[in-house]
Amino acid sequence: MSIPGQPSADLQSDRPHSARVWNYLLGGKDNYPADAAVGEMILRMFPDIAGIARDQRAFLARAVRFLAGEAGVRQFLDIGTGLPTANNTHEVAQWMAPESRIVYVDNDPLVLTHARALLTSTPEGACAYIDADVRDTGHIFEEAARTLDLGGPIGLTLLGIMGQLPDEEDPWALVDRLLAGLPSGSYLALADGTDTSDSLNSAIEAYNENSASSYHLRSPARIAEFFHGLDVVEPGIVRTSAWRPDPGQDRPDAPQSHAVSGVGRKA
Repeated sequence: MSIPGQPSADLQSDRPHSARVWNYLLGGKDNYPADAAVGEMILRMFPDIAGIARDQRAFLARAVRFLAGEAGVRQFLDIGTGLPTANNTHEVAQWMAPESRIVYVDNDPLVLTHARALLTSTPEGACAYIDADVRDTGHIFEEAARTLDLGGPIGLTLLGIMGQLPDEEDPWALVDRLLAGLPSGSYLALADGTDTSDSLNSAIEAYNENSASSYHLRSPARIAEFFHGLDVVEPGIVRTSAWRPDPGQDRPDAPQSHAVSGVGRKA
């Protein structure tokens, strides 16, 4: 068992959860047998899913590096944090600018437990953690205001989280509400999986039938709609590995072509 102690009822250890399945796909140990079983099922159906998982984390590091460096952002709101791994938002931001302040948001109790234990700030900056659903924007902003200055530019990161909401919940309107709570000069960094692979579509369909949560792949054009009204940063909304890649990271024919990413600025 990779998680010591008796799991609490809140953890729903008998049912797979997205953050823990993702952790398994990334080679982590913070997951339960139910998560590992679904992870293995997805890997059998779409072996390249682990590459997509790794590439999304690499995009996060590059996007935060751009925001904290070139864009000069010093505040970050990371919603849908996931379990801590390498190059977490605060590590990258505070490496660039130690005074950076970061608020992590998730509603998985295991994520929050690990975040509070492992995601520690520099003395100059700050880290805080909010237990909230992405749809509870009022609560998120009320709590975030304890750490962030909501009158100054903020980098909002949404990696893989909008895909967890079905179309009927209108995730595009939700992103609009989140951006409406941020001032001009703020940025959105977003990544999600696309419906461009039949085998990936089948794997996600099987995941949805066996998980406590669900994921909804979309066309690149539909994902691009999350950036409407924003000034999209070059190179635009592109396959994840092609967004400002470090040397050797962009592989045009890699599985990462089944996920797209982008960064946009609120005017």
